[in-house]
Amino acid sequence: MKKSYYAAFFYLIIGMLAGVFYREYTKYSDFDGQSILSVAHTHLLVLGFLFFLVVLILCKLFDIHKHKQFNLWFIVYNVAFIIMIGALIARGILQIEGADFAGLPHIAGLSHTLMFAALIWFLLLFRKQIKE
Repeated sequence: MKKSYYAAFFYLIIGMLAGVFYREYTKYSDFDGQSILSVAHTHLLVLGFLFFLVVLILCKLFDIHKHKQFNLWFIVYNVAFIIMIGALIARGILQIEGADFAGLPHIAGLSHTLMFAALIWFLLLFRKQIKE
C-alpha cells in the first residue's frame, strides 16, 4: 500500500511542476498558441496522483496489493505512464519550438497501448479480489 501512496505523492509533485514548467516555458519562448504541453499537467494529476489515491483506497478496502500480480502491474503501469508523459512533454516542447520528431507518434501510441492494457489488467485484478 505504501507504493501507491508514494506514487500518488510523486505524481502530485511532478504534476504541479509540469504546470509551472508549461507556464514559464511558454512565457520564456513568447509562445501564445496551443501546445500539447498544457495537458501534461492534467495527465500527471489525474492518471498519476488521483489514480493512485483511488488505488490506495482500493488496496485498503479489498487488499488488491496482496494479489500476486500487483507488483508487476505496478511496474508496467508506471513505465507506460512515464513514457506517455515523456512523449507529451517532448511533443509540447517541439510544438513550441516549431520542430518535429517523426518517431514521437509511435512512442506515444505504444505508451497509450500499454496504459490501456495496464488499466484493463488492474480491473481484472480488482475483479478477482472482490470475488474472494
